[in-house]
Amino acid sequence: MLTQPFADAIVEAEKVIAEAPHIRTEQDLVEGYDYLAGSIRASLQMAWAYERDYPYFTQSTGPYTKMGLDNPDTLYFNANIREDREYVVTGTRGSTADVSFQVLNGDYSPVEVPDSLAAFDDREIEIAEDGSFELRFGPAKPDPGPNYFVLGPGSSMLVVREVYSDWATERRGTIQIQCADTAGGAPAPLTRDVLAKRYGVTGKILLSRLRTFLAFPKWFYLNLPVNTMTEPRPTPGGLTTQYSSAGHYELGDEEVMIVTVPRSDAPYQGIQLGSIWYLSLDYINHQTSLTADQARVDPDGKIRFVISERDPGLANWLERTGHDRGYVQIRWQRLSRALDAADGPEVEVVKFGELADRLPFHDEARVSPQEWAERIAARQTAVAARMLG
Repeated sequence: MLTQPFADAIVEAEKVIAEAPHIRTEQDLVEGYDYLAGSIRASLQMAWAYERDYPYFTQSTGPYTKMGLDNPDTLYFNANIREDREYVVTGTRGSTADVSFQVLNGDYSPVEVPDSLAAFDDREIEIAEDGSFELRFGPAKPDPGPNYFVLGPGSSMLVVREVYSDWATERRGTIQIQCADTAGGAPAPLTRDVLAKRYGVTGKILLSRLRTFLAFPKWFYLNLPVNTMTEPRPTPGGLTTQYSSAGHYELGDEEVMIVTVPRSDAPYQGIQLGSIWYLSLDYINHQTSLTADQARVDPDGKIRFVISERDPGLANWLERTGHDRGYVQIRWQRLSRALDAADGPEVEVVKFGELADRLPFHDEARVSPQEWAERIAARQTAVAARMLG
């Protein structure tokens, strides 16, 4: 059967999920199977989009195709490229907090992170007054002109990230890619051999995706003491203007983690929770992430996030949604300076009943159930609008 390699890979992928070492409960396993479904969808999309001579951007992760502790505030786009072609990327700059570009020389694997051959944000490109831009990526050549970026040896993927800080008011831009060397042509017609190869590649992508992001926490999180967070540090993977602070938590139902961090001058600063599958929690119907623009900033210039299962009635509550274990990460993007420990978080675990005594602006930070419902409704509306463009 043409699809047999893919079918075999799905069976193997289910074993990878079922045998994951972090599973403790039936709910853990159920969430793993849901993760598997999203990974199957994403793998099929990636295999069918593998047209390096006639590329187009695909959205590599989203609410139903999560991976790699995806940032709820980011739209991720990627296109497959080759180092010996020239590509024209056109678009319009929206009003989001950040837009960045990155060229990778491979894909993530269970043993390594791909090298970043180029990484920059839109501050490094010329943008017209109407917000339009044109970039070119290709082999080195004399006098290439502005907005030309050389593809280094091994270049295989162009990744674009568009990052929101205020979901309600910021609007996404547009982005397209075309291979200049093949413009006006068309790819060869499909054949049975091509489809067989794509089904086989889909299975390989699926298994690599699952195994890779089961390994990631071991590299970057699980060697840290539980219920702590690191100082800000450059984010692994070559995003030159991004820093992050990472940690993992394990809390009882009566325990609360308070994360206190200064409000940064960076255009983007955001915190999120992740499940043991290294995925964002439900950020549409629950407040499991906040940006600095969404959060309440206390009069002393600090943001105090409260991670708990029980509702504390506070504006900066991050809902655990039944996850007593998971990951927590803060990102700063579009930085113009290096960050140090003073910019990073302080973490404290207290009993739920101690919150009022531990939070200096506790009473001012309270929200009513009606106000909370309005916040969630606004998230639901904003995500829907963002995904539809």
